[in-house]
Amino acid sequence: MFPDSMNAVEIADPGDATMLRPALRPVPVPRHDQILIRVAWAGVNRPDVLQRQGLYAPPPDASDLPGLEVSGEIVGMGVGVTRWKKGEQVCALVPGGGYAEYVACHGDHALRIPYGLSLREGACLPETAFTVWSNVVTRGGLMGGERFLVHGGTSGIGTMAIQVARALGARVFATAGSDEKCAAIAALGATPINYRTGDFIKVMAAEGGADLILDMVGGSYIARNIKALAPDGRLVMIAFLEGAKVELNFAPIMAKRLTVTGSTLRPQSDAAKAEIAEALRKRLWPLISAGSVKVVIDSEFALADAALAHRRMESSHHIGKIVLKVADDLA
Repeated sequence: MFPDSMNAVEIADPGDATMLRPALRPVPVPRHDQILIRVAWAGVNRPDVLQRQGLYAPPPDASDLPGLEVSGEIVGMGVGVTRWKKGEQVCALVPGGGYAEYVACHGDHALRIPYGLSLREGACLPETAFTVWSNVVTRGGLMGGERFLVHGGTSGIGTMAIQVARALGARVFATAGSDEKCAAIAALGATPINYRTGDFIKVMAAEGGADLILDMVGGSYIARNIKALAPDGRLVMIAFLEGAKVELNFAPIMAKRLTVTGSTLRPQSDAAKAEIAEALRKRLWPLISAGSVKVVIDSEFALADAALAHRRMESSHHIGKIVLKVADDLA
């Protein structure tokens, strides 16, 4: 049995990291097709920061608590769940509510922890893996031998994207803003580009242009990405840290026959997320189990110290994932 209430971290009001406050909340009751997970670890992601700032509202039927990915143990199931059993350890993509001791999510959005990984590592996978696979492989169509550029190469998304692209046989380039981060990118097997001292447009032009660019910066990078793409190249946008509104000349897009697209994960349907999860299970999980793709963890914090985790995220000094430890007694 599990208790009626649980410890959680809530957003008191939109604002800075001090708005993350400990709270006591009712334990969620799993609805139809949902499982209830006792959370061991929760991943910290940039959308959590945006939600805290009041810039990224959760879907109407989702928890108002932040947190989009967790690992832990299944302790309850709603009607209609047949693929899981109580006691199984999973990682899961959740629409919100990850900063808590218990969270409910659709059963088809959970995956077994890849062989050889801990629950701590498992919590770093869902949001990152769902985002990278759906945008780089499915939407971006990356193929072996192509030139792939990812901005923010040492973020959780970046470190995953580099490794997935290399595993698929692509030539990988990644931007970062310090020698330390560039060294981390090189260690993952990609060519680093220090955006403070170099120009990714010139680097990619010397290589024949990028076939695919994954960008989470936006703003001034959008027009520069267009210049950096090879003919028939693709630009996939997944965030706009520098802003979403720019003035853009579409003539080069037509002249080079470029594709400009993008997506956000959280608003997608349950069916769409389940389809991504199945692709991960079949194609990415074996690469992780074989060691071809590894989890890169920057730091960990206690659930009660979520504000410190957000400050670490906002500093942009992290390399890899930031995680919250929720339960001490889960392996």
